[in-house]
Amino acid sequence: MTATATSARSDLTELGRSETALRTFLHGLPGVDQVGAEQRAAQLGTRSIKTTAKAQAIDLAIRMVDLTTLEGADTPGKVRALAAKALRPDPADPTCPHVGAVCVYPSMVPYAAEVLRGSGRPSGGPGQADGAAPAGPGVVHLASVATAFPSGQAPLEVKLADTRAAVEAGADEIDMVINRGAFLTGRYTEVYDEIVAVKEACGDAHLKVILETGELGTYDNVRRASWLAMLAGGDFIKTSTGKVPVAATLPVTLVMLEAVRDFRAATGRQVGVKPAGGIRTTKDAIKYLVMVNETVGPDWLHPDWFRFGASSLLNDLLMQRTKLTTGVYAGPDYFTLD
Repeated sequence: MTATATSARSDLTELGRSETALRTFLHGLPGVDQVGAEQRAAQLGTRSIKTTAKAQAIDLAIRMVDLTTLEGADTPGKVRALAAKALRPDPADPTCPHVGAVCVYPSMVPYAAEVLRGSGRPSGGPGQADGAAPAGPGVVHLASVATAFPSGQAPLEVKLADTRAAVEAGADEIDMVINRGAFLTGRYTEVYDEIVAVKEACGDAHLKVILETGELGTYDNVRRASWLAMLAGGDFIKTSTGKVPVAATLPVTLVMLEAVRDFRAATGRQVGVKPAGGIRTTKDAIKYLVMVNETVGPDWLHPDWFRFGASSLLNDLLMQRTKLTTGVYAGPDYFTLD
């Protein structure tokens, strides 16, 4: 990290100490050109890639999947099966890569941990020191939502207890939700302080900060919330819980990618991005990978820095992978349902 970046990082850290300074900074960020962002996202979404590159993109996308189940009807058996699939997505093909993580509710963490224990988890990742080596190829992380997911409407002490319980049970990644009510009414320091407290409660676990972009209203708010989460120490910024009608979109993800790019330029610290919800097909996933490459470059084309929050996406990736390998579609019932 350069001396300039170190100084900038120190200056930005001080913003959280003052509501006025934080507000001035966030509202001083350049406005997002809505038409331009949507046109740019649409343009990138039309890019096509050739067969060899497509095969590589599919394998990379599989490695970036946070295989997720967040249902009230989740059971230990379902979670164990999901964790087994995370390790061996296609049992018939040992060359198929594992996914990036399993994501479950805190109460389900022990059951996922039973299966994932011994997979090489945890190692490296987005919370590592600048310049440290990335996580090795054998790692399947265990993520848990926390902080009164999906609403975020609970006292701070409850949110912190939720986080600590998930980490103690074996989670090495925490997906927290911000208090959108506080953010939308301009109580930025409250949101900042809460992220800082959750980050501390995470210990060595990495923190993904869910912005719930579908409730933020404008691209300018998405940019402000992205910077706020990064300033407070988030290792990842994530679009959505998947529990509101509008989840991840290409334009929103573009705005977030531009934010992490600019944040690294200002501070020297790299932060990951996770679009979640509504990404169901291989075609969708490849659009996002093209956008990552064109917006922030190859440094983010790694599971340590870009993830997909998804459940049905994995099966489509597996079907397309089988088609490229054998020339024949396996069909949706060839793979286990998530």
